[in-house]
Amino acid sequence: MSERLRLMAVHAHPDDESSKGAATMARYVAEGADVLVVTMTGGERGDILNPAMERPDVREDIAAVRRREMERAREILGVRQEFAGFVDSGLPEGDPLPPLPEGCFALTPVEEAAAPLVESIRRFRPHVILTYDENGGYPHPDHIMTHKVSMHAFDTAGDPDAYPDAGDPWQPLKLYYFVSFPPERFEALAALLAERGLENPFEEWMERLKDRERPRWEITTRVECSEYFDVAERALKAHETQVDPNGFWFAVPNDVVAGAWPTEDYHLVRSLVDTEIPETDLFAGVRDTVRV
Repeated sequence: MSERLRLMAVHAHPDDESSKGAATMARYVAEGADVLVVTMTGGERGDILNPAMERPDVREDIAAVRRREMERAREILGVRQEFAGFVDSGLPEGDPLPPLPEGCFALTPVEEAAAPLVESIRRFRPHVILTYDENGGYPHPDHIMTHKVSMHAFDTAGDPDAYPDAGDPWQPLKLYYFVSFPPERFEALAALLAERGLENPFEEWMERLKDRERPRWEITTRVECSEYFDVAERALKAHETQVDPNGFWFAVPNDVVAGAWPTEDYHLVRSLVDTEIPETDLFAGVRDTVRV
């Protein structure tokens, strides 16, 4: 009997799953894989970034609103989803930065914070895990903490002596970082827009990105998923509090984006199977190990 391929994506907040790797997940779901999103926090301290949703009823019930948004996005992507149960840490601002709120996710000891994720891994038994790099993709405390717990969980979920009450041990075979906004992607898009005589709505954003100090991870794996860019966009727009549908992010049609950069991109961090870099499939090497 064949075994279904299983992919787990670990994210910090509702909406992260729809802005990073969403088209990849939709593609693998369409191909028959089982995909689970684990959301570490409820996004309770997130800002409302869509002016149309800045209403008292939304602000007062933001935790429930974000859960409903997550459920709509989950349905659009066709994935499973579960919350790990931690409280959003918020993004501290100011100089000096204020302390993080007591009891939040980012202040939880890593071993304790990883426990629900280990349980999810042992229950779902993923072959591949997707997560953030040590900078969190961007330096939000919850994204950085998500990196830490993901690495810890990957390394301990298969250890029978670790978390003895969290279910039968299971060792995932591969772990990747999202490489969500590589400069090369936006340079390719800028070149295509210029070639077509179209305005580049990302120009100012790209300039700001150049000023950020962040690790540059080699893209080891490019997953062709442009057929699912529209699905990913609908999922992201389902998070109505977090994205302005009239904002610059949606200004370029997906077919134009696909013409410049038809993939979502990843960096292979851990692999317990043989694979050759560069890859075009997150399950490269896994398919040879698992009967599918």
